[in-house]
Order: sequence, then structure tokens, then C-alpha cells
Amino acid sequence: MAENFLSLIGGIASTYDTDTIIILGKGQSADLVPESVFSDSLVIGINDAERIYPTDVTIFHADWVKDALADNQPVSKLYVTSTSFSQTNAAVFRAPHMHLGQENSDLMVQRLLADDIVVEDVLFMTALQVARAVAKARGRRQDVYMVGFDFDASQPSAHALGRAYETDSVDQGRIRIEMQEHFLLNALYMLKESEIAVFHIGERPFSKLTSQAFVSQFSASFESGNKDWNVKVVAELTTNHFGDRDRLARMVKLSKSSGADYVKVQKRNVETFYSPEQLAAPYRSPFGKTFGDYRHQLELDRDDFIFLDALCKKYNIGWFVSVLDAPSYQFIREFEPEMIKLPSTISEHKEYLAMVAKDFDRPIVISTGMTDQKYEKWILDTFSNCPELYLLQCNSAYPTPMSDCEIGVVGHYSRLSAEYSNIIPGYSSHDPHWFASTLAVAAGAKMVEKHVKLGNADWAHFDAVALDLTNEDFNVFVSKIREAEIVMGSSEKNVQPSEHHKYR
Repeated sequence: MAENFLSLIGGIASTYDTDTIIILGKGQSADLVPESVFSDSLVIGINDAERIYPTDVTIFHADWVKDALADNQPVSKLYVTSTSFSQTNAAVFRAPHMHLGQENSDLMVQRLLADDIVVEDVLFMTALQVARAVAKARGRRQDVYMVGFDFDASQPSAHALGRAYETDSVDQGRIRIEMQEHFLLNALYMLKESEIAVFHIGERPFSKLTSQAFVSQFSASFESGNKDWNVKVVAELTTNHFGDRDRLARMVKLSKSSGADYVKVQKRNVETFYSPEQLAAPYRSPFGKTFGDYRHQLELDRDDFIFLDALCKKYNIGWFVSVLDAPSYQFIREFEPEMIKLPSTISEHKEYLAMVAKDFDRPIVISTGMTDQKYEKWILDTFSNCPELYLLQCNSAYPTPMSDCEIGVVGHYSRLSAEYSNIIPGYSSHDPHWFASTLAVAAGAKMVEKHVKLGNADWAHFDAVALDLTNEDFNVFVSKIREAEIVMGSSEKNVQPSEHHKYR
């Protein structure tokens, strides 16, 4: 890829803190996305899409686009074009226009992974090349969202455009629009393992998010504005980051944009937590042939936690850790965490738990899977000096049958909180979807934890119950939790503004 182009695009990309790119088309669905959603992302526009939102990069080859830009004052920082277009207030990168014909459509798809920037007849293919260049300039993977690509010639363009400048006939326009969907499907396949993760926004079978879900996920505020929610939503990453910082960063960013208050990871000392026999056992994963190879890859080291801490500060989201053993506890203490978790997995490790109860002077989260009332009493006695003890009802089955969720226990913990002032009730969800978690909120939960993942991996830990961050699943989950909070309202009986007497 030409060094001067990498320099140009790298300079533009450096003005944004996020690793999010939006490719903006001119379909009617673009009207559904408010300007605030675009504001923190690098935006690449097709033809005169900059009239919908001021793009950072504009790509075109048709002469009519020059007229549209001249009439509306060009606003992009960089124009990638094959034409003689010039603009004194922006950079222009000249690239050859590659005409599409029946004989060379395969070559266009092939060029998607090449290093040279060309202007394709199907312009979003060039936009994807530019997105790859951004990833190269930044040195990390980028999330690319395609907005306004409806592939429906029967629908008008975005209303925000106003006057149409295109010179195609109706039939030419229909053919051009409808054939492009095929090339996007080819592109999605070709780019699966590339520097960019591509997500189509819309109503097509291959769309990752609807326009509404996309807006909800990326809006600066959640529905009711900057409302202070009482229920803390925890995105439990477990080890689904696979020890990969790029993957971890994407999970944190998507958890935040979905509305989570915290992300949570795990820490254990692999060599002491597992027996030598367990570590040597055969295990199939991308990281080696033994269970030990697998577990060592998944563990975050000191530099990884420094990275995680800086990342969460950048995105203004909290983080904490399930700490599974004493060496890991001492390790995590160095980071002065806001809170820690002691998971159900180690409920029988009483000596370790008692040590943490005595030593840690900050909030502690405890899940109660695989335990009974005896364990509850032991926890209440042992952690009596803990300033805030989040007691999370949990069933450790993956997935938990709905009949075994026992949300009534959350209500029991809520009643306990009246007797024990440090108790805060909650729910750790291993059941599918959101229904049980909303009932937990109704029962008094002030913390709800849900496993999340980044796409599917057949060998990955906890994928059976995790919600996928690359689609709207976790966003919907958080939305349902917030709806439950709103419906619950106050415990104090008052006359509401919506009420009125029918008979007087």
C-alpha cells in the first residue's frame, strides 16, 4: 500500500480515539442514524454521501459527483477519486478507476485484499480497502459498520440528501444497486480473517444489527439520557478474549457501547490451580495440544492488566476480576481494584476465601452456584466486615434450565440486606437470553452479570451461554434490564402524573 496514502489516512485516523469506522451509503436507512452516532468514528462516504453527514473520506469516480460537491461545499478531509477533482481545503488522492465487466468481477473481489488503492465501480469495495489501510496505519483491527446500504432500488435515497444529482437512468440505477449485494456477500467472506471486522446495518438476512439496534448501541446516551441506573450490569468476558489484546479491546468497547457498567475477566495461577495431570492432558485448541497450552494462552499477564486498566479508563467503564487462588489475589492486589469477585468455582476453598475476607477492605462479589444455606451462613459470618458484599444468586449449569434459576433466592438476599447492611443482592446469569435477569431485577437485584463473547468459536469456553457482542444480543439484554428498572420504579406509593379520575 502506497506510503503516502498510509500517511494521509493515518493522520486522519489519529484524530479519533475509537477503532470504529463507518462506511456511509445513500440508502433511506441512513436517515435513521442521528449525527451523534457518527461523531466518534472515522466516516468514509460513497459518492456525495457527505451531504448526509460530514465524512472524513469521500470516494467517487462519476463526474456528476463533482457537481454535487461544488453546489454543497465539499467537507471531507480526503477525496479518493479517478477524476480531475481538486479541492484547496482537502487532500486528494488520485487512483485509477477499474471498470466492472462480466469478465473481471472476480478480479474486483481479489483486489479487495491487495495493497494498491483503486476506485472500483462498486465503491464500497474501495471503502473497504481504505478501511484496511486505516487498520494498517493504526496497527490493530478495526470494526467497520456499513450504514445506508439498503440494496433496494424501489426505495428512495436518504431524505437528508435533498436534490439528486445522479445521471443514471431508472433501469441503470436499479441494476447498479441490486447487483451490489452479491459483491458485499463476497467481501464479507473474503474479509473474515482480515484486519477489519465488517458489519452490515439493516434488514438483510446477513445484517448484524438493525438500524435501531445500531443507534441504541452507539448513541452517546441510553434512552433516558444520562440517567443513573441502580442496577450494575456486568459483561462477563471470562477468557473469551483468548489472551489477545486486540480482541480484548473490541470486547471492552462493545460492552461499553451496549450499556454495561463493568467488564469482568478471570485470573488464576495455571501451574498451581490445576494438577500436572490436568495440564498434560490432550486438549484441542488453536494454542497447542494440551490443556496446559490452552490455559496458559488465556491468562492475562501484568502488561495485559495495565492495558485493560488504561482501556477501561479510556472508555469510562469499570473492570474487576474473578480471582480464583491466593497467588492471583496477591497479583491483582497490586492494581488496587475497585472490587473483586470470588466465583462459585472455588466455593469449597474455604481457607482462601477466609483469607480474602480478612485482608480485602473493598467491595467483594460472591456467586453462590453449587452451594446451599450452610454456605450462605458461613459467608455471612466470614465476610461480616466486608463494606459491600454483592451476593449473587447463581446456578452453575451451562446453560441453566429455566426451572433451576430460582430467582426467588434473589428476593431472599434482598430481604437479608435489610438485616445485614453490607449485603447487596444480585444475579449471575447462566441461563439463555434476558428473561430471568429481568425477573431478578424485579426481585431486588442490584447487580446482574452476563457472559459475553466476540463471535463464535467451537472450542471457546462458555460460548454455550454467552451473548454475542458482534450482534444486538447483549445490547438487547442491557435494554431489557433497564426497562425492568423503569417498570419497577419506586417502592413508595404515590399518585403518578399519568393518573386521573374518570368519575368525579
